[in-house]
Amino acid sequence: MQYVNLGKSGLKVSRLCLGTMTYGTPEWRPWVLAEAESRPFIQRALELGITFFDTADMYSLGVSEEVVGRALRDFAKRDQVVIATKAFFPMGDGPNDRGLSRKHLLDAIDASLRRLGVEYVDLYQIHRWDPQTPIEETLEALHDIVKSGKARYIGASSMFAWQFARALYLADQHGWTRFVSMQNHYNLIYREEEREMLALCHFEGVGVIPWSPLARGFLAGNRRREDWGETARAKTDDYGQQLYYSDADFNVADRVVEVADARGVKPTQIALAWILAQPAVTSPIIGASRLEHLDQAVAALEISLTGDERHRLDEPYVPHRVLGHQ
Repeated sequence: MQYVNLGKSGLKVSRLCLGTMTYGTPEWRPWVLAEAESRPFIQRALELGITFFDTADMYSLGVSEEVVGRALRDFAKRDQVVIATKAFFPMGDGPNDRGLSRKHLLDAIDASLRRLGVEYVDLYQIHRWDPQTPIEETLEALHDIVKSGKARYIGASSMFAWQFARALYLADQHGWTRFVSMQNHYNLIYREEEREMLALCHFEGVGVIPWSPLARGFLAGNRRREDWGETARAKTDDYGQQLYYSDADFNVADRVVEVADARGVKPTQIALAWILAQPAVTSPIIGASRLEHLDQAVAALEISLTGDERHRLDEPYVPHRVLGHQ
């Protein structure tokens, strides 16, 4: 495993981050693994040297945080892992059970710490942009959360580059804690982040930790135009079906399979090798529903694509509308 700084912060993270949306309760989504099935994945990730774990309060409506917290307490020392969580999406029916208001963020961080069973998180992230709350209110609340010791660093997730630039500017202007990371939607199928966001992050020294680097499994090459595919995730992932499945997306996935076959590796490994080679990317957030997925992902760190392979992978891409900000 390789370890790198998260942006220009001093925080060291593993070159791959384990996303834990897959672990929690199938009552939330049918493709989610229950706790007994989830724990071996967290244990194996640690054995492979992955020390960076990303969750969110809304994953399994809090159960994911509970599962991840218990597993990390059992399998790792607290100071040897980097725990990241997020807030924004509804956690109840009340009008203040969502968003990025000061009230909700201060309540949300306390609830996440209780579920995780920790005194602090290493990285606390806003899961989306909240148009109903002034960004100044959000930034000051996040600053207070850091100063209270409940989070060590703060990060952001999918939004427009102008919004992120404004947040960075205001934090600097007021002396508030600055975002050190951007968790954005980026993969071989969806590359619109290359227009502005990646350049902004590179210039500002912000670490990029893309979500869905394998396009929610689409880049495994096992999805089908006619019936989505065989896996439970393919058949029941409504959000994934909104993001992907155009003819252009299948063209990219087919090209990934071709390059992988020529190499004698898995398509997912080629997709990861491609995103790991992008200059602004720090640590892609990978998911795993089979233990071999973790081993294959770590092995992808050793794959260096040739110029011809990169050209072949880039060639089929066509522009997309903005996807993933909602």
